[in-house]
Amino acid sequence: MKTYLVLVREPDGRMVIPPAEDMQQHQLAMKSWIEGLVANGYWLSGQALMLSGRVVRPTADDPQVTDGPYRVDELEIVGGYMLLQAASLDDVTALMKTCPVLDTDGFVEIRETM
Repeated sequence: MKTYLVLVREPDGRMVIPPAEDMQQHQLAMKSWIEGLVANGYWLSGQALMLSGRVVRPTADDPQVTDGPYRVDELEIVGGYMLLQAASLDDVTALMKTCPVLDTDGFVEIRETM
């Protein structure tokens, strides 16, 4: 089995705040979907990420540090990550095609770990 990092990218909920009921339904769908990954032996770990954080970028002098894991002009955020185990990239891709984040205009990035 190989290990894959899946970055969950979602629309920035601070730009357009969805109705509370929609958010709750999405959270329940994600929980149920993840329970399926666990039950089928794919899940290793994962977490949702807080909106706060810092970004450190190189500059000519000292590195530039800004608050937040985003730029103002970006409309999406990395909302979380998953570590999954699977036989191949194709297997993980098939799993991700059923991820509820796709229903909320989000997308995922899949990367094999070394």
